[in-house]
Amino acid sequence: MTAAPKSAPKARANQKRRTRKDLLQAAARLMKEGRKPSLEEIAEEALVSRATAYRYFPNVEALLIEAPLDLALPDEEAMFRGAPAADPVARMERVDRAFHDMILDNETPLRLMLAKTMERRVAGDDGLPARQNRRTPMIEAGLAPAKAEFSRASLDRLQKALALVIGTEAMIVFKDVLQLDDREAREVKRWAIRALIEAARK
Repeated sequence: MTAAPKSAPKARANQKRRTRKDLLQAAARLMKEGRKPSLEEIAEEALVSRATAYRYFPNVEALLIEAPLDLALPDEEAMFRGAPAADPVARMERVDRAFHDMILDNETPLRLMLAKTMERRVAGDDGLPARQNRRTPMIEAGLAPAKAEFSRASLDRLQKALALVIGTEAMIVFKDVLQLDDREAREVKRWAIRALIEAARK
């Protein structure tokens, strides 16, 4: 029997992420029409089987909570329009600002999404992505023009570290744990972004 190539697990993981994203985008399209679609209708729109849809989302409520979030973020072109290509700090501040504003505008559904993610993890790891990774593609795009400034290992670590600073979990720490107001939370994140980029450059 021929052994599977080493890249096969990564390819399968990428396919699972694409399938999950296809379901979210299909739900968002149907919701934009003013509908509250069923999971079966979303599966048909995404061109996957009903069984596949149920593997990724145990009920339609979980899918409908998360689907609008993709539409709430600006696309990559709009986010970086006019941003200095040679200044990764300024570009990452734009990414953080876009996510910060989106999170404030969608705090309730994001908290519900996190709760459902925790429920799924407690129930066991089924090998499917529990969350849609929206931040990493934006972080990678923000750093791309300046990637020559970093070693490959430093760039990889920087992207992962920035993912801890940018996103819903950081917002919850600032609001619930540290009880900071919005102004100070933004200032702390800007400081962290600059510090991480400077550390990676060294």
